[in-house]
Amino acid sequence: MDKDRIAGAAKDAAGKVESAIGKVTGDERVEASGRAREAEGTVQNLYGQVKDGVRDASESAANYARDAFDSDAYRDGTRALTGKVRENPLGSLLIAGGIGFALAMLMTRTPRRRSARFGY
Repeated sequence: MDKDRIAGAAKDAAGKVESAIGKVTGDERVEASGRAREAEGTVQNLYGQVKDGVRDASESAANYARDAFDSDAYRDGTRALTGKVRENPLGSLLIAGGIGFALAMLMTRTPRRRSARFGY
């Protein structure tokens, strides 16, 4: 649990208490201050929840990538590809060069200009 979630929950609770005291005493300034503190606590709590969610998602992605890298399918695919390259090195070189040429053409082409007809 993130420290922002704890601090946000504490501010939220303090704001509710302050707002209730302001309502009971009839002091609008204290009530408004309590509502502001309550809103601040809610926002800080949500911020902490988002941080926790991002942290959990990044850990899950890292674990998934680590598991995929350690899997037998990855090793088997690498071995099969290595075998094919050893069997036909010239064909592999031509394929790699073609892919490189296609990527270079895609990355260096000039962007299309918009038509002046639409006034953009």
